[in-house]
Amino acid sequence: MSKTLLITGGAGFIGSAVIRHLIADTDHRVVNVDCLTYAGNLESLASVAADPRYAFERVDIRDAAGVARLFDRYRPDGVMHLAAESHVDRSIDGPAAFIQTNIVGTYTLLEAARHYWSGLAGAARAGFRFHHISTDEVYGSLGATGLFSETSCYRPNSPYAASKGASDHLARAWQHTYGLPVVITNCSNNYGPCQFPEKLIPLMILNAIEGRPLPVYGDGRQVRDWLYVEDHARALVRVFMAGRPGEIYNIGGHDEQKNIDVVHRLCDLLEEMRPDKPAGVARYRDLVTHVVDRPGHDVRYAIDAGKIERELGWTPQETFETGLSKTVRWYLDNEAWWRRVRDGSYRGERLGRSPVTE
Repeated sequence: MSKTLLITGGAGFIGSAVIRHLIADTDHRVVNVDCLTYAGNLESLASVAADPRYAFERVDIRDAAGVARLFDRYRPDGVMHLAAESHVDRSIDGPAAFIQTNIVGTYTLLEAARHYWSGLAGAARAGFRFHHISTDEVYGSLGATGLFSETSCYRPNSPYAASKGASDHLARAWQHTYGLPVVITNCSNNYGPCQFPEKLIPLMILNAIEGRPLPVYGDGRQVRDWLYVEDHARALVRVFMAGRPGEIYNIGGHDEQKNIDVVHRLCDLLEEMRPDKPAGVARYRDLVTHVVDRPGHDVRYAIDAGKIERELGWTPQETFETGLSKTVRWYLDNEAWWRRVRDGSYRGERLGRSPVTE
């Protein structure tokens, strides 16, 4: 049965992947709600923009009246909430925006959804879902072994992680206090097409092909579990459609990699795919530059994604090798996209400096 989904943050990296998947591979209708901050890019949705099942609304999720109007106008069958300030380094430089968007914005959206859902009846009320999308960073840092599970304690270590942890708790509280049918997902590090170039993988690709330094924090031995964004999009839709209200599902790619190994692998792929290097660059690896580590940098994240596999039948389709190769190829083939992004406020500089350590 076709549904109408209200997707916040749909012009962002993960949100746009979810919308492209929904329009291309399902018969659902999508309302993209985004206020188009620096990381929101409607060009990432060019392939679906003319589809009659897609609509865009420029609304800030902190605007209670604006959000309420969306519920009244579109009468959605559920919400997939992806809108968030999401970059750790930016949260170090300016945490206020993260508190406002990730906490106040989530509260505003939950309240609007609750009032709308309370007025529904029958199958519409029973079938409504509020899907809150979050991050594994709320769990803090792992040691050399172990995995984050749905029962792991919250120990956020950055302003970003703390703001997302707070929004998770709000969503859970609205489920238990008011009965709003909420599902929560926490994902590992995403990568893939259309990612804003302040994140590790696109930053390294673009800096390398422009002959700029590849800044690696500390010794680069921090470990992350990597998840291809299109795999994540498929998982999110599966959870929205089949996840049980009140449950948490962790989504990971089963691909742990040290940051330095990721950078080296990107350099090697660029040697194969773009051997014509910038002037003065003999090898892409020569551009690697170790810089002072990020303040409070978590050492290792890794997800146990067994629950979503057992209960909902989802597993990633891409390995890190296949996903990374597709990602490099996409950036090489879509220079016009990232050139326009880089014409904006972000020039590839390092963010998140600490006046104490530097």
